[in-house]
Amino acid sequence: MSMLEPQAPDLRVQKWIGADGESTGPLKLSDLGSGPKILFAFQHWCRGCHVHGFPTLQRLHSALSPRGVGFAVIQTVFEGADENTFEKLRVNQLEYALPVAFGHDEPLVGATLPTFMEDYRTRGTPWFSIIDAGGRIVFSDFHLDADRIVKDLELV
Repeated sequence: MSMLEPQAPDLRVQKWIGADGESTGPLKLSDLGSGPKILFAFQHWCRGCHVHGFPTLQRLHSALSPRGVGFAVIQTVFEGADENTFEKLRVNQLEYALPVAFGHDEPLVGATLPTFMEDYRTRGTPWFSIIDAGGRIVFSDFHLDADRIVKDLELV
């Protein structure tokens, strides 16, 4: 494991809805398949998530999910807990027609940041983390070039 490509920690997010919008148990990275994975962190009240993040995610999902890339969406509630609620998961899932698991991640008791933000060292929303088939984090940042990612992951 190199410093540039650390092994992806498993998810500690406890509250999830499945692709059907029904509550489900905690999701593990292995639940997303054995290939590459794309994790998208958002907040319901985040304008950038709606203007840039979700449209980018839709492009990635439509191009790459048929090729075996796994997807999960996580609402990282590091502020605005009264607006960024568990119920908003289904609202966003339907609005963007994304049939993937959505998680709701609030800080654990005594912590200031949600588990995903701590484990993946994210700095806000919208945030994309890409994990290769070997389980290494190969991208983790606010903005990505969807066309380039689609091209790169089509070669996998």
